Amino acid sequence: MAKNYVQPGDHIVVENADVTDAVAISSGDGVLIGSLFGVALVDIPVGESGAIATEGVWELAKVSAQAWTVGQRVYWAVGSGATTTAGSNKLIGVAVEVANNPSATGKVRLTGAFTI
Repeated sequence: MAKNYVQPGDHIVVENADVTDAVAISSGDGVLIGSLFGVALVDIPVGESGAIATEGVWELAKVSAQAWTVGQRVYWAVGSGATTTAGSNKLIGVAVEVANNPSATGKVRLTGAFTI
């Protein structure tokens, strides 16, 4: 292993910054920090740090009024959750299962890459 290797990158420790309007992050929540997206593996209180997963398949809160098809691109809309609407939202992965309209959640395979 090269001496400058740090970690695999499938889990990243992030800080839930203590800033105006900050809220506690619950285990399983989608977390978007800049262009880094992941799913919280633990509860992360405001001002604390915790791990997020940047890869894998996750059941995430979604825009209820959308129907998803397998392979459809999924984006993160802050305040709304996973969505198929691109706009200014960040690409986080693809749907791996059909999600009906209406439905509260959808299964997403995270890209593991920086959001675009």
